[in-house]
Amino acid sequence: MSDQISLFEAKNKPTNIPLAEKIRPQEIEDIWGQQKLLEPGSQLRNMIENDTYNSFILWGPPGTGKTTIARMIQRKTSLRFISFSAVLSSIKDVKVVMKEAEYNLKEKNKGTILFIDEIHRFNKSQQDAFLHYVESGAIILIGATTENPSFEVISALLSRCNIFVLQQLTNEDIIKIIRRAIKALSLKIDFAEKSLPYLAELCGGDARKALNYLEIILQNIKDEKLIDVSFISHILSRKAMFYDKDREEHYNVISALHKSLRGSDPQAGLYWLARMLEAGEDPLYIARRLVRFASEDVGLADPNALVQAIAVKETCHFLGMPEANVALAQLVVYLATAPKSNALYDAYKKAAADAEKTSHFGVPLHIRNAPTKLMKELDYGKAYTYDHMHENAYNYQKYFPDKMKEKNYYIPSKFGFEKEIQKRLEWWAKLRKDQKEE
Repeated sequence: MSDQISLFEAKNKPTNIPLAEKIRPQEIEDIWGQQKLLEPGSQLRNMIENDTYNSFILWGPPGTGKTTIARMIQRKTSLRFISFSAVLSSIKDVKVVMKEAEYNLKEKNKGTILFIDEIHRFNKSQQDAFLHYVESGAIILIGATTENPSFEVISALLSRCNIFVLQQLTNEDIIKIIRRAIKALSLKIDFAEKSLPYLAELCGGDARKALNYLEIILQNIKDEKLIDVSFISHILSRKAMFYDKDREEHYNVISALHKSLRGSDPQAGLYWLARMLEAGEDPLYIARRLVRFASEDVGLADPNALVQAIAVKETCHFLGMPEANVALAQLVVYLATAPKSNALYDAYKKAAADAEKTSHFGVPLHIRNAPTKLMKELDYGKAYTYDHMHENAYNYQKYFPDKMKEKNYYIPSKFGFEKEIQKRLEWWAKLRKDQKEE
């Protein structure tokens, strides 16, 4: 393995290595929080243990083990291992290495693993460069990304890669990682009862952040042997607020925010939002819950609510904290004062119940796709009429399965924009009725 190349390794190893690097897990069993992904017999574990790889992408939040898994593969594999960061490297640099890998495979029968960290940072035209080399087997591509590959990686590349999803670490996982670090460093310190859960909560499921925080704490210890919440909050410049004791308070507070908004009380909503943000809650977690609220509790009574929620979610990504706090406050007030409707929520539940009971019902022939001659001969798409060729761009056809009666799942509320939707539904219903009677 002497011919391996990696950005993970420096020519002259520094002595002042960050704690997260010092205690990075060396074996599969030491990687906390990804037990299902790496359990005995799993696809990824078999690859590592057998040194036989297919191209894959590691997708998960920061600090969940993507780089650790890549480094473990680098240590254990007999293949040539080369790594790049899409943040620091150009696609031109990567192409040079891929051409070299192609030569090594053809002339030396030597395989190459190419690890690309933050692969989503290469745009979609740049990602095209990987296709030939993955397809030919010149490289085994391992990508790592914090973004959803379905949106950030081209479909042609996705079809050639397995996707392995890493889960966000729980507070319990973070506590185990911190304790492991303390043991590895042979430190004679102890944490007060609530201090480790408090420290874990500040990290938002990010092991790297947890170890960085621990390192800061250790650098500032003088005579203290018992580390308490007050000391941690002072050293990390964070407010020591009571939040998420045994994780119950976490769910209590997000429930209070949700119900305050449902009850159209923006003042209480702002209070519970501040309780979470000032205690160190992940702003993206709050944004996700508010996106859900925009559909579940506002819905089509104000279609712009979801637009606002997605915009604030992107603001949280772009700005981070503390700047994103005002954007979240803006969304909380908007949602609290918006007209409310759970008609969509109820409609989907009813449709889902029917879908579960009738999943064996076939799609009616007239609305099936017919891209081939055989399908057309089997009457796929036969008798379908193109609505735009008819008056009012409408021609009645049954779209439910043949064995199923037509149903009304969605019944608009009388609030907000749904009053307009009700008028539209009534207009379409009249056209449908008139045509069925003809």
